[in-house]
Amino acid sequence: MTTPAETDHKRRGGWLPGQDDLEAWIEGHRERARAHRDRPLHPAVAAFRHLFDTDPVIRMGMTRMIEQVPHGKQYRKRHIEDTDEFFSLVNEVMTTAPAFSDGGMVTTPFAAILDWTMATPAGFAVYRDPKVNAALKDVLDAWAEYLDSPASLSVIVDAPDGWKSEQAQQVVGMDQFQHDPDAEHWGFTSWNDFFIRRFKDGQRPVAAPDDDTVVVSSSESTPYAIATNVQRRDEFWVKQQPYSLEDLLANDESVDRFVGGSVYQAFLSATNYHRWHAPVAGTIVRAFVQPGTYFSEADAEGSDAVEPKDSQGYLAHVAARAVIIIEADNPSLGHVAVVPVGMIEVSSCVIGDGIEPGRHVDKGDELGYFQFGGSTECLVFEPGAIESFAVQAFPDPRHPALVRLHTQIATAASV
Repeated sequence: MTTPAETDHKRRGGWLPGQDDLEAWIEGHRERARAHRDRPLHPAVAAFRHLFDTDPVIRMGMTRMIEQVPHGKQYRKRHIEDTDEFFSLVNEVMTTAPAFSDGGMVTTPFAAILDWTMATPAGFAVYRDPKVNAALKDVLDAWAEYLDSPASLSVIVDAPDGWKSEQAQQVVGMDQFQHDPDAEHWGFTSWNDFFIRRFKDGQRPVAAPDDDTVVVSSSESTPYAIATNVQRRDEFWVKQQPYSLEDLLANDESVDRFVGGSVYQAFLSATNYHRWHAPVAGTIVRAFVQPGTYFSEADAEGSDAVEPKDSQGYLAHVAARAVIIIEADNPSLGHVAVVPVGMIEVSSCVIGDGIEPGRHVDKGDELGYFQFGGSTECLVFEPGAIESFAVQAFPDPRHPALVRLHTQIATAASV
């Protein structure tokens, strides 16, 4: 195991902290789990444990992923000692909501616990196993129920680790969002209700609302990649993680329209606004959610892709995601695909009420939201549809910059 913290920058986005803070959080979480060692396993965790106990292949893989040492991450000490501790640490999360921290904030506790195992040779295989993903989905769905409950409001308070603290309000930019400053918990009904908070009216005006040649950002996010001449089928699991339309769009019948076209992908941080909006005006052709993996990472790029954020190209093809196809009012755009992708944790992709075939949406109308978890989003365009991408849409790994919701990211080609 190496000691430098050279890869801490990869955790920007607020989902996980740098390595020192992550390991300090894990140690504190381990102490809390040990203090509650007599607490029975949550039924969803107990079912996952039963799968481990009764399936020899899964038991072998999970045992190995804990024993192995991941390469490419800068660990100081082993995170998990054995499988008993694995399930104990997972169980401890089931009745906790992410708290605020001015330093080592952990907003995705499951990813923090599984971080070690996700980048081991055995872990790469385990988290692609359908039975493991089904068990994890049940665990995450159960946690989502807690995050939807009033009990999760325990962190929407003005304590130092609460989201109403002065420091947290500055980090979130709470003055931009709808809330009742005089109400307990700001009037939110649960942690998830706070997570999907809305902007105040006028905070994010739509660029050129009446100009159909202007394509806008559909989320508040940081550019990750722009790809052109995208293929129907490509090896998205290899180095550079090229886009494979057949897989990205979950074999939707519109795939042929986009072959040779372009993909714009951007990343949402923990404190970003987590709703998605129409990048163009048009009519909904199809809208559906495609199930996928939760904690699988790209292993082909070694240390360059052993963080969920750095596996975004790969995850767009395998993670749970929504696919929304819009027939644009501007004929030069043809069809546009909006693909919000859930990375790690719950990452529920919730398509909005009424977003269904035949519904016309104006540019900037809301399409849905991420319930919780690390998130990324792809916009897919037909070949020849885009004349140019705006400067702010190009990713800069050295100086990542947030692109605000409804900002112009592209110009459509002339008819």
